Amino acid sequence: MAVKKKTAAVQPAVLSPRALGRATLERQLLLRRAAMSAEDAVRHLVGLQAQNTRPPYFQLLARLEGFEPAELAGLMESRDVVRIVTLRSTIHTHTADDALTLRPLVQEARDRELRMFRKGLVGVDLDRLRDLSRTYVEESPRTPKEIRERLLAEWPDADPQALSTAARCLLPLVQITPRGVWGRSGQVALTTAEHWLGRPSEPAPAPDATVLRYLAAFGPASVKDLQSWAGLTRMREVFERLRPQLATFRDENGIELFDLPDAPRPAEDTPAPPRFLPEFDNVLLGHADRTRVIPPRFKGRNGVGNQSYGSVLADGFLAAIWRLEEGRGGAPTTVTVQELRPFTTAERDEVTDEAVAMLSVMTKATTDGNGGDVRFASFIDFDR
Repeated sequence: MAVKKKTAAVQPAVLSPRALGRATLERQLLLRRAAMSAEDAVRHLVGLQAQNTRPPYFQLLARLEGFEPAELAGLMESRDVVRIVTLRSTIHTHTADDALTLRPLVQEARDRELRMFRKGLVGVDLDRLRDLSRTYVEESPRTPKEIRERLLAEWPDADPQALSTAARCLLPLVQITPRGVWGRSGQVALTTAEHWLGRPSEPAPAPDATVLRYLAAFGPASVKDLQSWAGLTRMREVFERLRPQLATFRDENGIELFDLPDAPRPAEDTPAPPRFLPEFDNVLLGHADRTRVIPPRFKGRNGVGNQSYGSVLADGFLAAIWRLEEGRGGAPTTVTVQELRPFTTAERDEVTDEAVAMLSVMTKATTDGNGGDVRFASFIDFDR
């Protein structure tokens, strides 16, 4: 009687940080600029980190062929994209559709945040606070100060910060224009997403589709990576449910990674041109293990305390930080680059060209291309 031989289990391929980085940069539109509309890019990237008003424009400039700030500004004014607190309890620029679906999906994280302020909300009826706040901001967009004062009139013994946090956690509040429109200024004024967009929020969707979208924009990735990106917990069961339709890999530490089977995974030696990323770009924040883009020795170097600086990617990895100096009217005029490692002559030339091109678009000014608007100098002492 023939004895069947046991078939050895096929071990998942191991992906190095460089291989992971190239895969993510490809999906983040950072290996080559994409011929894609700004709205399609915002949708593909599942939103743009927007703690400050300018970073979304620089994120798209680094990723899209022929991008002009007026394109995103127009989407803001037409309400096709909005600024709203979603992933990781931070402000993101999302398409209108995503604002109405992702916000309910991450409500779990808003509930956790709200529980941190419970001591300041003793005696506060949260259902009434939600209804009162909704009525108030839908009558007319309100500043955070106005919301806080209105709620304090109802609950004078409550903590003011806790009250305003509760309103933000319980309601999908968007920052209305002109806030966030390139070339214009405006204080933060809030109303509900439903009121601003003229349609109701969708019921909280099953997270499966969002996990697949995350992998399409950030994969290959682990369960912990997804949780870090979204600010959600207990996502293992979602990945297990999706496992039959996913490919699996391991990183060099043995962590299991998931991916879409047909997603691009370029070779490690695929060229990665320099890119200027603004502070808090999601490619830098979209994973729990960020070594695919940030070398371990540079961990924390693109931010000091609560201050974050722009990041320069060279050969696909964080290699320098940058900041803008502004001229008359707030227009960016000079880029200062601080190297975290010495650039080669060729790299410095490429970084200079990229910086000059960025300034040319953002200022609509003509530059001589000789690096007159680009300086290589230190502006942060990391040893202090």
